[in-house]
Amino acid sequence: MPVPRFVSLKSDRVNVRIGPSRDHDVAWTFVQAGLPVEIIQEFENWRRIRDWEGKEGWVFHSLLSGRRTALVTPWDDAVQTPLRARSKSDGQMVAELEANVLATVDECAGGWCRVHGEGYDGWIDQTRLFGVYPDELID
Repeated sequence: MPVPRFVSLKSDRVNVRIGPSRDHDVAWTFVQAGLPVEIIQEFENWRRIRDWEGKEGWVFHSLLSGRRTALVTPWDDAVQTPLRARSKSDGQMVAELEANVLATVDECAGGWCRVHGEGYDGWIDQTRLFGVYPDELID
């Protein structure tokens, strides 16, 4: 698998350690399954990850999932992001998503990603997401 790459947290409780073993101290604990993180390094069964804030630490590989998710504009709490019916900037707006909404990524192409979650489904500008790379193709 390529490094770097995005994955998601498999469990509601994921300890992030300061080094790649259970002997290392826990730096912090994630408490929400599905959050996207970026794998930036691998060592045996450990993955060094980075979250949307740029914090880095080590997680055991079995606590990560290949399921693609994304956070909507976590860097700007004041913004709402349009969700569109089509992958076009003039597509009908079907909803506005608040910052930090967690979405499942279904596909990405042409700078747009189809996402869904509880009560919404549509297309969002790829640059508004943490969990996918700019211009990354996902099908």
